[in-house]
Amino acid sequence: MSESKEITVFDKLVALYKLQVIDSKIDEIRLMRGDAPLKVKDLEDDIEGLKTKKEKLLQELETIEDQITEKTNIIAEAKEKLKKYNEQQSKVRNNREYEALSKQIEYEELEIQVSEKRIQEYKSLIKSKKEQLKELEKEFKDKEQEYEISKKELDTIIEETEKEEQQLKDLRTTIEDKIEKRLLKAYLRIRKGLKNGLAVVPVVRQACNGCHNRIPMQREIEIESNKKIIVCEFCGRILVDNNIVENVNKEIKELNILKEED
Repeated sequence: MSESKEITVFDKLVALYKLQVIDSKIDEIRLMRGDAPLKVKDLEDDIEGLKTKKEKLLQELETIEDQITEKTNIIAEAKEKLKKYNEQQSKVRNNREYEALSKQIEYEELEIQVSEKRIQEYKSLIKSKKEQLKELEKEFKDKEQEYEISKKELDTIIEETEKEEQQLKDLRTTIEDKIEKRLLKAYLRIRKGLKNGLAVVPVVRQACNGCHNRIPMQREIEIESNKKIIVCEFCGRILVDNNIVENVNKEIKELNILKEED
């Protein structure tokens, strides 16, 4: 039985830097999309909110129309009663009956006045609500147009980048599976704590390419030896030498997924 090939520190550093290159490219793609997905989602929420407002306004208008109908019916009934009371009043035989009918007539006349006043108030309210509805419909139309434009832009960006992103994700999975869990966990932890997501960086001009602090000469020699994993004492990033960077960039370029770095 043949022995499995030993995974050297060099191999681990190559895999880590390769993973970093892939993650950085995925970050770049997502950054290119920018806030477009959030903008589209916000516009969708705005449109739903406007739909709800419109439905509420239409319900309010319907309720007001019902109230006008109710008051109109009250006026009609009051007028019928007035007609009847006036006829009865002309036929009464004593003051007591006359006074009683007078009070009924006064009540119905007051009922008509109050109802007519309420109808005018309702009509003013309807006018106001219809103006609100008109403004709302204009806002709704503007939002829909803005949404269509933003959605089209987002779809174009996604269409242009989703194939590349999927290739990168597939490659990332392959690389990730080759990295021991402890090391992968450390990489992800470092990456998560950094704004630019650069957890593995080369030494450039005797300095960490992440925080740009100078690396002591002895430390740089240790990094070049690739015999152990070394982190920057200032920012905590994993450091690799330029030999690894060149190897990874060459391999990535041959895969024809990433453009050659400047």
